[in-house]
Amino acid sequence: MAGRDQLDGVDLKILSELQQDGRVRNNELALRVGVSAPNCLRRLKSLFSRGVIRAVRAVIDERLLGYGVVSFVSIQLGSQAQPVLEAFEGSIAAIPRIQQCWRISGDTDYLLKCVAPSVESMRQQLLHFAAMPDVKNVRSFPVLGVAKDVPLPLQEVAAASAG
Repeated sequence: MAGRDQLDGVDLKILSELQQDGRVRNNELALRVGVSAPNCLRRLKSLFSRGVIRAVRAVIDERLLGYGVVSFVSIQLGSQAQPVLEAFEGSIAAIPRIQQCWRISGDTDYLLKCVAPSVESMRQQLLHFAAMPDVKNVRSFPVLGVAKDVPLPLQEVAAASAG
C-alpha cells in the first residue's frame, strides 16, 4: 500500500501517540516524538491530507449516555447487484443508531454495529431492517461486554517498512 510505504519512524510515532491521546497538543506531540513543533505539524497535516488519519474522535461509553443495548447485526440481501447494495447503503446511512457498517463476504453481506436505549427499541430497529427492500435475513448479536478494544498494531507496520 502506497500510504504505508511513505510512512517513516517519526510518522509511526505520531500515529502511535495520537492513538493513545488524540487531544495531545502539537508542542507536546513534537516533544514525545522528538521533532520540532513545525515539523510535527507539517507531518500531521500530511497524514490527514493523505488519508492515513481519517478523523480524531472521542471514544464515548454509549451505555453512560443512555444506549444500554449494543448489538452487532448481520444483514443478508436477496441480491448482490450493485444497485441493490447502493440502495441498502443509502438507506442505512440515514439511521443514526448504526455506528458502523461493513460490507463483508460470505453468507452475510453487511455487519452493522447498532446502539439502542432499550431491548424494545433494538427489536423495533431489527424489524425495520427486516422490512427493508431486498433484505433476506437479519441476525442480531447482542453485546454482553467488551473483551478487547485496542489501537492498531503500528509496530507491525514499522517492521514491514524496515524489512
